[in-house]
Amino acid sequence: MNSFVIEGGYQLSGEIIPQGAKNEALEVICATLLTKEKVTIQNVPNILDVNNLVELLRNMHVKVEHPSEGTYSFQADQIDFDYLQTDDFLKKSSSLRGSVMIVGPLVSRFGKALIPKPGGDKIGRRRLDTHFVGIQALGACFSYNAQRQVYEVNAQRLKGAYMLLDEASVTGTANILMAAVLAEGNTTIYNAACEPYIQQLSSMLNRMGAKISGVGSNLLTIEGVDSLGGTSHTILPDMIEVGSFIGMAAMTASDITIKNTRSDMLGIIPASFRRLGISVEQVGDDIHIPAQDSYQIDTFMDGSIMTISDAPWPGLTPDLLSVFLVVATKAVGSVLIHQKMFESRLFFVDKLIDMGAQIILCDPHRATVIGLGNRFKLRAAKLVSPDIRAGIALLIAAMSAEGTSIIQNIDQIDRGYESIDMRLNRLGAHITRI
Repeated sequence: MNSFVIEGGYQLSGEIIPQGAKNEALEVICATLLTKEKVTIQNVPNILDVNNLVELLRNMHVKVEHPSEGTYSFQADQIDFDYLQTDDFLKKSSSLRGSVMIVGPLVSRFGKALIPKPGGDKIGRRRLDTHFVGIQALGACFSYNAQRQVYEVNAQRLKGAYMLLDEASVTGTANILMAAVLAEGNTTIYNAACEPYIQQLSSMLNRMGAKISGVGSNLLTIEGVDSLGGTSHTILPDMIEVGSFIGMAAMTASDITIKNTRSDMLGIIPASFRRLGISVEQVGDDIHIPAQDSYQIDTFMDGSIMTISDAPWPGLTPDLLSVFLVVATKAVGSVLIHQKMFESRLFFVDKLIDMGAQIILCDPHRATVIGLGNRFKLRAAKLVSPDIRAGIALLIAAMSAEGTSIIQNIDQIDRGYESIDMRLNRLGAHITRI
């Protein structure tokens, strides 16, 4: 098991470029299964989850080329469906939650798909009902093999339908959208997710010949087409990494500039950090975080305690709540962190409490943080990363702590952050990979 050894207390300085967006990469790579023509994707992050998905497609006999760093081309003109029946496929796809998004493209183009119960972060129950109910509404039949823990999907040509999603699931919307583009007739998806990742996927599909309207809203209309062609696509900078770097700069009193952020696609992330008292300066398409000795949490107009909570886009992404929580430990003032969507995502706070943070875990979804500013420093500790986002939050905590900390199970961090140790060390961090 790989670990990080972090010497805390060092300030960072310099410029850093965010990687390509992990969540978008998983969607658009799965979308390459919708056509027999070549699709080229740029700014692909070199992270475990994405690399595992690329390898999965290779094993399905998708032709994959990697001509340069961050650039891949995919051509799915000869899919090996026998491979989907193998134990190797079941093992690899079950460990990667994003693999569920191959269902929509496969059943839409070929009329069949097979997928095991997917894995991913251990952050509570993450149901797939939205995916399956939406694709069923298009005419697909699902059966579950309990012995093998595999979902088998079959359909003649899918037919367009109206659907009102029970939740604005990002991956669910992506899966249904990819199924609908080749369905016969029109499909309407109401309460669709409208995150930038969905906007990017929709734009890519439209360039391939799909007919999707309402992009950027929660009401998508898809006019089915007979086939799709090839295209090229560039993935957005990862907004989660941008937010992580903002929090990291604040916790370590560092002066850093985050380059090429596509600030128009960051939503309320910068404004939410400003509510914690962090100075976030926008310079063109870059974000500058000046060194701050302290930052004070705002209150609501009536003086009540600040609450930061997640919500579907354009609300605050749940993937950054762990970062907001750890950043609040060094602020002056109190804040309630309300993680509405995943019931186990706040359970890493016991590790922060062991480091000296003043946090009250109210229930699985809410934690109150009492920031003591510079009156205390976090203590070094031996930590274990439970998931991607808690892992980066613990890394931020260790970088600001006094002494040397160890974070185990860093494969979880590597799933979502590209060469994070080397990139931060270039800014002045002291992180050793063991």
